[in-house]
Amino acid sequence: QVQLVESGGGLVQPGGSLRLSCAASKSIISIYAMGWYRQAPGKQRELVAAITNGGSTNYGDSVKGRFTISRDIAKNTVYLQMNSLKPEDTAVYYCNAARGVGSGSNWYIPGDSWGQGTQVTVSS
Repeated sequence: QVQLVESGGGLVQPGGSLRLSCAASKSIISIYAMGWYRQAPGKQRELVAAITNGGSTNYGDSVKGRFTISRDIAKNTVYLQMNSLKPEDTAVYYCNAARGVGSGSNWYIPGDSWGQGTQVTVSS
């Protein structure tokens, strides 16, 4: 089972930027896809961005045009660049290694490997 370690969260003002990192314990090319989820208090965990082992990316509607997912294969690391942050982006962000990929709106099938989470707070 792959181990995932997130970093990069913090407190930022509205309109600001943060970059999250997720370091995996094995080659990310060997994993179907990697995803970033977030969970705000009282809300369900939601997928905000994902990247397949082939490099295709997908974003949730609420973050399109503001967030960018990328990867460094040599470092087995996935990044989430978050720009134009809004208070509603406040949440704990988690990295996940997919156990498979399907089709349609539920194409990303989350695996059992999760990072410890990193808090992102957007507030003035």
